[in-house]
Amino acid sequence: MNTTAKILRGLIFVVAMLSFVVVSPTTFAARSDTRERLKELGAVPCPNSAFTCVTLTVPLDHFNPQDTRTIDVVFAVLPATGARKGMFVTATGGPGSAGIACCADYYTTFFTPEIPEKFDIVFFDQRGIGLSGGLDCFQAAAPFYQADWRADTAKREQKLRAAAKTFADDCDAEMGHPEILPYLGTEQAVEDLELFRQMLGDEKFWLYGESYGTQYAQTYAHAHPEHLAGMILDGTVDLTPAGIPYYAAAAQSFSDTLVASLAQCQANETCANDFGMKPLRAYDKLAKLLQGKKQTLAFPLGDGSRVKRKFGFGDLDTTGEGQMYGQSSRMLFVRALAAYARDGDLVPLTRLLYPNLGVDETTLEPIYDATWSDAYYYAVECQDYGYFAGTNEARADQYVANALPVELSSLRLSALIWGDLPCVYWRDSSQDTTRPPYWSAPGVPTLVLNAEADPITPIAGARAVYEHLDDGYLIVQRGGPHVIFARGNLCIDNAVNVFLLNDQMPAQRETECSGKVMSKYVALAPREAREFPSLLAAMQSAETEINYLPEYYYWDYVTPLHLGCNLSGVIGITQIQNRAQFQLKDCAFSNGFVMTGTGKYQFGKDRFVLRVHVTGNQNCALVYKHKGDTVNVTGNCDGVVVKQEKKLSEPERFEPKEREWTRKVK
Repeated sequence: MNTTAKILRGLIFVVAMLSFVVVSPTTFAARSDTRERLKELGAVPCPNSAFTCVTLTVPLDHFNPQDTRTIDVVFAVLPATGARKGMFVTATGGPGSAGIACCADYYTTFFTPEIPEKFDIVFFDQRGIGLSGGLDCFQAAAPFYQADWRADTAKREQKLRAAAKTFADDCDAEMGHPEILPYLGTEQAVEDLELFRQMLGDEKFWLYGESYGTQYAQTYAHAHPEHLAGMILDGTVDLTPAGIPYYAAAAQSFSDTLVASLAQCQANETCANDFGMKPLRAYDKLAKLLQGKKQTLAFPLGDGSRVKRKFGFGDLDTTGEGQMYGQSSRMLFVRALAAYARDGDLVPLTRLLYPNLGVDETTLEPIYDATWSDAYYYAVECQDYGYFAGTNEARADQYVANALPVELSSLRLSALIWGDLPCVYWRDSSQDTTRPPYWSAPGVPTLVLNAEADPITPIAGARAVYEHLDDGYLIVQRGGPHVIFARGNLCIDNAVNVFLLNDQMPAQRETECSGKVMSKYVALAPREAREFPSLLAAMQSAETEINYLPEYYYWDYVTPLHLGCNLSGVIGITQIQNRAQFQLKDCAFSNGFVMTGTGKYQFGKDRFVLRVHVTGNQNCALVYKHKGDTVNVTGNCDGVVVKQEKKLSEPERFEPKEREWTRKVK
């Protein structure tokens, strides 16, 4: 984890107490030692985690006492390390995230230390996913995500329908257990949490929901408001619209976020220069080209070879949508688009495509992800939202009739309107089109968090939820990512922390916090090495290109990487203890600057080093070091001693990746 993030996490509880109002203290400690209660429940250590896992056997159908079938649901608990105030439960996003594997240990590192000191921290794998059932169909999902999600012609419409039906059938077969599908909706799932609360013995607790988790949290609050001490909704889902209107609003929001990102690029001299034309025009020009025909490119592989690949309009939509969730991911998308605008190079966009599809860039085979389930996304989504009534084809007819106007509108990134089409073919999917009303959550103080540039849970929905709450407070980040708590913005984090720790609400009902649409743009490497003003600049550029390789940027820090460099050669990346190790062979990001050698990045020390032999325009042996705000290069070039050093201004420093969603989900 980067040094900047660690510093921010250490600072987020430095607060000005006068900016908050005090409510009555709320402490709900039902026992002196949570560990003893977990032991009584037969808890065991969670896999590869500091958390303790407890398995509850719960009714499969909470609403039918005559049904004696059961299902196991796993909750993960990190007992409070100090004087216990209560229980803090997190409902993660999706639906489809395995809350324990994806998030429990990782998210907790972003909490101010007082939270795990005073609260039992709880995550869970919702019924059917992860440790609570393991439903998955990643093999069936990959072809559907790679299908052409357009219905603007009769032929494309039929292909899209066929792809959705094939996915629904194949996913059903791959995941198995069809008997539980009718019982995986959110209304059933929140009753599992209620039983867990009873088992732990807390009369009340604090519930945080992010993204889909806000859907879960609101559903729990409607069913059991008397058991909530407080609630936090982050990236807030408005539950009142039907599915297609919800995603139509999201399509508008995705388009707006893309346009805003490209407008920020236009206002940045470096970004605008890389494009050489208006960035929005460059996007539209590429989209029009791809609408007509897929483009062929030579994609670099980790063995040094290049293979022919295709990049089409659907790929642009998939990549764009996936990258709109966070500020740094937006910058990576804009940067990849700039590479095409400047050089006609589709490799950077294709590098971003594969992680968004969930496929291996070398084999194009689906990659299993223990933290995510496409099967579970649809298992919940197709229960929570009813897509019309009648036969499958009649429902598909109605879906197309309602969704097609969104596709045919002027919105960019509108393909997500087709994301729930499999629900019309899904086994036991809901045909109930009624939607829940707004809930006032009486007696439950609630923080509603949202970013203005959140694409998938638009700010208008958060405002609507907030306006109907009896005791609601709205915190809005200008610009910002999808889900905004615990990302280092003190305005947001302080409000949440004092709410949890000191029972204090913001002094005003609505708070606006600073933010930006996109991370600071990072210039592309010059196409030709002769454009570098110095050897130090060339080595800085090499560091930048390595850092912003999508495969490394989104790396899990475990799986060894073998990547082709943009222009030639390869780079291997592995983790050893607390550092990433690089092995470069004939690796070039600019023509005339070819590197062979080794390097490392030491996470705790924030220290980057390259030791390379450079060929091309010059013959050099160089050692490059970047520590804090100092960069230097030493060695020799064509017999001349090299010794160059520079102090970096803050904007020039590498901006580390943020905690963000990369999936096209709530």
